[in-house]
Amino acid sequence: MSTIHNSVAADYAFLAGGVPFSAGVIALPGFEIVRVRFARILPLAEGFEAIAAHLRERHRPLTALCAAELRSPQPFAPQGFGEFNAGYVAVLRSWGLVRGELNPVARSNVCPVYDPPPQPGFHAFSYTVPVGTAHSGFLTTSDHAADAPGPRSFVVAGYAEWPEGTPYPDGIVAHGDTSREGLARKVAFVLDGLARHTATLGGTWASITAVQVYTEHDIGPLVASEFAPRRLTRLGLDWHVCRPPVTGLEFEVDVRCVRRELVID
Repeated sequence: MSTIHNSVAADYAFLAGGVPFSAGVIALPGFEIVRVRFARILPLAEGFEAIAAHLRERHRPLTALCAAELRSPQPFAPQGFGEFNAGYVAVLRSWGLVRGELNPVARSNVCPVYDPPPQPGFHAFSYTVPVGTAHSGFLTTSDHAADAPGPRSFVVAGYAEWPEGTPYPDGIVAHGDTSREGLARKVAFVLDGLARHTATLGGTWASITAVQVYTEHDIGPLVASEFAPRRLTRLGLDWHVCRPPVTGLEFEVDVRCVRRELVID
């Protein structure tokens, strides 16, 4: 069973996932999470440089990075995905984030069906800031105390229809079945897993501020049967026409509760 650990700087806690990424993060008292989206996808090395520069400008250490949203040209075979992850994690180790086999940074890495980038890169990232500090002209809305006006911020990593610990590809839920019934099985598995991770982190499902859906398949027929009963349609669904990062997977979703989001060049 996954366990909760504090980050290096004790500004957020994370749900252990694996070496490539954690299953999710939640701000610890005194901090909140800010999300930043790039106006265009930045190649991985350039993206890391831009993140480091942004953190320096905000007087935040590199260890404040808590989540990454990546885009890749096409799904990886398992071996290729492992090779990609090794290079990505090496940077996080150099930043002092990864301890042993524990990587605190949550992640989604998906592959746009249309206009894919020529190489893997950053779409967005999230990091922690102290509560009560000014940021781009806005003040925080929550001090994360028991009587705070807003909930603790969190980001749950992308979750796909491959149960942890099962063989690939046979363990994939409804493997190869993209019928309406097959997709419904996949979506139900994914959303139930996200709900568990949210609860384990200490987040509340009702406080989610964004739901990002990643699939090339039409989600319209699944809204009433899968998303609405879980009270996710109240937000609207942010559908990215993307494939999950590993061949054979068809559906991935991530969720977050973040009150402040920026777009930068």
